[in-house]
Amino acid sequence: MPYRFLILNTPHTELSPLLRTIATLCPSPHQVISTHSAAELIENLRREPHWDLILADYDLGDGRLAGSSLFKKLRSVCHETPLVAVAEHGTVERAANAIEAGANDFMVRQEDLEERVRTLLEKLEPHLLLLQRNRILRKQNQLLTEAAEFRNTIKGDSKELQEVLVQIQRVAPIPRPVLITGERGTGKELVARAIHTAGGLPERPMISVNCAAFSDSLLESELFGHEKGSFTGADHQVLGKFELASGGTLFLDEIGNMSLAFQQKILRVVEYGVFTRVGGIEEIQVNTRIIAATNLDLDQQMQEGHFLRDLYDRLSFDVIRVPPLRKREGDIAILSRYFLEQFMREIPSFQGKHLSPEALQLLNGYAFPGNIRELKNIIERAAYRDTTNEITPSDIGFLSQESRSARSGSFTEQVEEMKRNLILKTLSESNGNQAEASRRLGLSYHQYRYFLKKYHPAPPDA
Repeated sequence: MPYRFLILNTPHTELSPLLRTIATLCPSPHQVISTHSAAELIENLRREPHWDLILADYDLGDGRLAGSSLFKKLRSVCHETPLVAVAEHGTVERAANAIEAGANDFMVRQEDLEERVRTLLEKLEPHLLLLQRNRILRKQNQLLTEAAEFRNTIKGDSKELQEVLVQIQRVAPIPRPVLITGERGTGKELVARAIHTAGGLPERPMISVNCAAFSDSLLESELFGHEKGSFTGADHQVLGKFELASGGTLFLDEIGNMSLAFQQKILRVVEYGVFTRVGGIEEIQVNTRIIAATNLDLDQQMQEGHFLRDLYDRLSFDVIRVPPLRKREGDIAILSRYFLEQFMREIPSFQGKHLSPEALQLLNGYAFPGNIRELKNIIERAAYRDTTNEITPSDIGFLSQESRSARSGSFTEQVEEMKRNLILKTLSESNGNQAEASRRLGLSYHQYRYFLKKYHPAPPDA
């Protein structure tokens, strides 16, 4: 089996014969990383914990940290990886001290070094195999957990949403840019986080930047970082978000609000992963996945000359269009109950509330120009207003019916939409009292019930 070794090898100690012997006995490909200080070795462990064996000179260490102190420090950082103390000479007492400090074995460099290394590897092989199996199982468990978290983050059962979820799962493992479009409040950042989570890379950062919140000069510093002295107040070096997100994901929200000049600066980073800090001269290479989002119509923006087609082409390896809430049939009820449960968990004094069928009918008849974000605010406000355990249309309040007929449709379809809005609007104004709503519209109670059932039947579980 191939091994990965991490060695503390300083000018004060000579491990070359040991390394040559290991290289002779170990199968290829094996990996040996040599460090020159305990701090450097520990940093390697924290950044990449999956090593098979750590070797360090027990007597000299790195010249500053050695002996029991060194191995206690190493063991506090790596709990599973085998540690081997190496010394020119040894005694039973010194070996016992090393083992007590956290070493798994104590090796003396002598003429029979090859046989000693062979014995060491034979002793360690069952342990290393077990470690590798455990790592595989942990990785599989992590991926299953992340997949469950990803699926539970985005709520809804509509066909439109399921298509988005399938698209997320397909593109997530592919390290290429993704462009997310959709109206405000549709959950574009949730989609970006789902892509990041389903990507399956462990311990990776995800950093979000709202491009509309910064001027060009501030956005350049925010994304690329700056060097000390590059402008007034730059009293130290600052890493930019591209650098901080290296190895992970950078989410650029509202990318359609970037100026053309700044879009040109982004082009090279998106394509080659290379940039220069503000005030710097050194080119920095990063491995950062970019996910961008906008609520603007980029086709129209490109036609009008406000967005670079080259940048669009580089960002749109895949384009995920998040549907507005009004087009996600059945999801309003699911999300309403979910937000209510969340609110009750957050504030226990509001426990025990539920939405009445009339409240759900009212919500389902609303166009939600602010989409999911607006629905969340409406539900929380209604729960706060309610003085009983049942949230009714009066608790929700009047919802200005932004007509769905604003969408394309035939004359008959638009008239039907107006009727629907009128039936539900009057129900809201009558505080959910259907008899009162029928009187206001000059309909009999049975006529009103007929229209209410036609334009929005009660949910099956209501």
